[in-house]
Amino acid sequence: MDAHQVVVELKDVNKWYGEFHVLRNINLQVSRGEKIVICGPSGSGKSTMIRCINRLEEHQRGDIIVKGTPLTSDLKQIEQVRRSVGMVFQHFNLFPHLTVLENCCLAPIWVQQRPRKEAEALAMKFLERVRIPDQALKYPGQLSGGQQQRVAIARSLCMNPEVMLFDEPTSALDPEMVREVLDVMVELAQEGMTMLCVTHEMGFAKEVADRVIFMDRGQIVEENEPGAFFGHPQSERTRAFLSQILAH
Repeated sequence: MDAHQVVVELKDVNKWYGEFHVLRNINLQVSRGEKIVICGPSGSGKSTMIRCINRLEEHQRGDIIVKGTPLTSDLKQIEQVRRSVGMVFQHFNLFPHLTVLENCCLAPIWVQQRPRKEAEALAMKFLERVRIPDQALKYPGQLSGGQQQRVAIARSLCMNPEVMLFDEPTSALDPEMVREVLDVMVELAQEGMTMLCVTHEMGFAKEVADRVIFMDRGQIVEENEPGAFFGHPQSERTRAFLSQILAH
């Protein structure tokens, strides 16, 4: 398989919320195994862009193609895309009335029709992968935020996605829990997972990103490999953003 195969492509993607033009002519190609970090000020369209990739948000103009499947309002195509695209949200989105193990088994059983025993074995494999197999029978409310986010990552991995989308996965966490989640994400990146990650964790961007994208006012203002992006930002807006965020 060609390592440079494009797995996600956005062509002239536009989206509006009523009068508000939230995404403006977004063009982006993501190759298999590529790690992309997306940063920018609040309200710049970052989360909306990645949520369009698995149709959690609907774009109004342009094309989004995932593994050769164009995203339209056709439910079969949406389901096909979602089978190969995992998503980790800012606020975990775990079911509070289900145990950690049950949260992880839900999609393999209902979507992939796996037998329960097989789904449980798969879930335990990925709970070990994120280093919390001992929490399998607890409920989300009994875990720390960092542990809940690692469960959310394990839950996504249970579907064997080819692409992982992370929407500010550490921004709801206490500072001491951020590292435990980032460590898991770094390992995934090192294993070759294709990743698009919206985050303000610039250390993570420097460590794993192949490209860093800066968005502002619904546009991609700048994109580059981390050395050039952080060392020699081209845009005044990028420079202002970085000086602000790196000062914290």
